[in-house]
Amino acid sequence: MSARISIIRLIGTSALALSIAACGAFGPERTPPQMASPVRYTAKDQSLEMPAAASGTAQHLRAGARPVPEWWKEYGSDALDALVDEGLENSPSLAAAQSTLKAAREGLRAQIGQSLWPNVDVGFSPSRQRALAIPTLPQQTFLYNIFAAEVKTSYTFDFFGAAVLADRALARQVQQQEYQLESVRRALAANIVVATINAASVQEQVAATEELVALGERRAQQTAARYALGSASLDDSLAAQEDAATAAAALPPLRAQALAVRHAQAVLLGRTPDQAPAPLPLNTLRLPDTVPVSVASDLLHQRPDILAAEAGVRAAADEAGAATAAMFPSLTLSASYGRGGFDWSTFSSPAGAIWSVGASLTQPLFHGGALAARKHQYEANYSAAVSQYRQTVLAAFQNVADTLVSLEEDANTLAQSERAANAARDMDRDAEARYHLGASPLDAALTARQQYESASVQYVRARAARLSDTAALFVSMGNPPAGGPGAGQPAAGEPAGGAAAAALIGLQR
Repeated sequence: MSARISIIRLIGTSALALSIAACGAFGPERTPPQMASPVRYTAKDQSLEMPAAASGTAQHLRAGARPVPEWWKEYGSDALDALVDEGLENSPSLAAAQSTLKAAREGLRAQIGQSLWPNVDVGFSPSRQRALAIPTLPQQTFLYNIFAAEVKTSYTFDFFGAAVLADRALARQVQQQEYQLESVRRALAANIVVATINAASVQEQVAATEELVALGERRAQQTAARYALGSASLDDSLAAQEDAATAAAALPPLRAQALAVRHAQAVLLGRTPDQAPAPLPLNTLRLPDTVPVSVASDLLHQRPDILAAEAGVRAAADEAGAATAAMFPSLTLSASYGRGGFDWSTFSSPAGAIWSVGASLTQPLFHGGALAARKHQYEANYSAAVSQYRQTVLAAFQNVADTLVSLEEDANTLAQSERAANAARDMDRDAEARYHLGASPLDAALTARQQYESASVQYVRARAARLSDTAALFVSMGNPPAGGPGAGQPAAGEPAGGAAAAALIGLQR
């Protein structure tokens, strides 16, 4: 039995070697097209030193640095790290993507086992039948038993690599799903970070707006009292009421936005909306002082979306090659061995031995143009995959460029917002001091405080925008190049199913 298994393995390995050798003769170029790397990402020179606010961090962009895998830890918040870990562990969308990838891997193993290895089946078919007899016999029908048991095997020699190319195309598609899973994982982490930043920001905006509403109402009441005493005009009183009502009208949508952000954050974490975590204080999220910016040529080998598009090009090329190879001959060998007889004694005796061997050589001649049409179909799919790869690379460059510009302008906005907030704070302190000294009316002090709260809201928004765009830049850099599933190797604990499967899943370029 072991000798037969060795022979089967030898046949399978030899056929696989012949098939792989023939694979290079069919199909278009499997290497994605060369893309010109831009000298710089943006349309203008990009400074590596971001403008710093008076009390802010002087953020530095490190050109040519490697991406950071767990980049959210750069914010220096254990609470944020815990939220991201929870989301990556409990997110249903990520779990669905992982299960889809597992199903694709098992489908690949099934196809490899079906196409590259001999099929061996065991059958036992006892039966009792009544059949017609010879007309000259007095008995028109008779009963008899049949006992048959066989081991059957067959193998198709893939001399021109049609099966190998089809399997390799499917393996590329599995690799593409691996990169897409990584994109989903990184997008989930980014969405959790941004949702946490937004929840903290909107919560502080709500608090500042509530103070604005209270100040507006107090100022309206004070102006109405002055009007009743004749020290203020009716227009002043009505204008103060309008300002108070306008401020109060801005509060309900802001509160609704705060709850909506928290609900979205809860769903990202795999929780129900009523279990949304409490917003973190915005000042507990430290702005990362250093952000890596890879050169454009390295970006092609780091971003999961580009790597997925590259795998799509290779898969389409292999599919086109398989369609071409299917137009050439194939040889199938079959054999069976077993025992049979019309009674149990014959079945179990040496006289009951039965066997068969056969060969079938098939050359497609006419299929109504189906084979040629299928070849042209996959060639068109390949052209589309190449164009999609080019578009993905260009979109990646645009994404990095837009993020760099946004981050630089965020830094400028934050610096000016802080400057405005500091000036409004000083004005508020000065107006408050003058009011207590009797040098200015209460109305002036209330107005100064309103201006300070309004400036504080703008400052909070600017801080949140810079934190969020920093996260976007981290994500746009992709992953550090490394081995593992993302490099086309089977995952740990995932048996490849034999040498042939390992050779295909390994995807030697």
